[in-house]
Amino acid sequence: MEEGSQAGSAPPVPAQEPRAGAAFRRAWPGGHGPRGSADARRPPAGADAGYHPSVFLVLSKVLDWLLAPLSWSVLLLAAAILSRARPRRALVLATLGLAVLVAFSVEPLANRLERYGEAGARSTYHPEVVYDAVVVLGGMVDAPAARASGEGELDEHAERLLRAFELLRAGRARAVLLSGGLLAPLPGDVPEADVLAARLARWGIPPAQIVTEAGSRNTRENAIETARVAAGRGWHRLLVVTSALHMPRAMACFRAVGLEPDALPVDRRAGDGRGASWLPRAASLARSTDVLRELAGRVVYRLAGYAR
Repeated sequence: MEEGSQAGSAPPVPAQEPRAGAAFRRAWPGGHGPRGSADARRPPAGADAGYHPSVFLVLSKVLDWLLAPLSWSVLLLAAAILSRARPRRALVLATLGLAVLVAFSVEPLANRLERYGEAGARSTYHPEVVYDAVVVLGGMVDAPAARASGEGELDEHAERLLRAFELLRAGRARAVLLSGGLLAPLPGDVPEADVLAARLARWGIPPAQIVTEAGSRNTRENAIETARVAAGRGWHRLLVVTSALHMPRAMACFRAVGLEPDALPVDRRAGDGRGASWLPRAASLARSTDVLRELAGRVVYRLAGYAR
């Protein structure tokens, strides 16, 4: 797989972001090999011994569902329905199902979980250093919204890209590596790295500073591909930018492939607890679910040997 895009080879991105995959690729052709080539579509070569991408992706989706409080509630309520011949058991199961749903939907618990999850995200950023590259991990493009609008729609994690933009404009990094591909692509979908590259170019970052890696689909592959690109370009001082909740697992994955980058966690979500509402909210349930999945991901990656 061809690594990174040489900015000199990428034409300027139009002032208006492209509205379709073909137009987008004309605007940002570089990054990861020809679109039609097998080399551009195959999993990263670093995903080798002991790592089976397809199996890992399927298992991750199953775990995602099993680790959601809403799933627990549904299972408990289903068990209650199946136990209706034994009213006392059915009542206990139904009560537990509702209690789980309510507990993880209140803001105080969501805040507490987020504080715990983000506690290990410590910045090792050195403002006096000019980094060879700032590595931005994907996970901030809203794919369904992008398909509907034809634009590169960013979600609540867009601070990752904004912080990289600020570092580049301030001269604290010579280049940016945008790492992120497509997990379950549909026809016309554009890899996240290309979406982000076009956005940075639109904001005025010279194409010569933008490198894309669009083969990775999870944090393990982010690390593998970053190591490959860094070795090929002779980068030594790297700064990883990702959400605070995601940072501990990301840094563990980078260490596992032999990299020791600095860390700049952003996008902190834990509040100070003041004024928190005890009324159940869907947003609080989503926050709790995200933390539980991330904590489980750390355990799974460690057991699989993908994190150190």
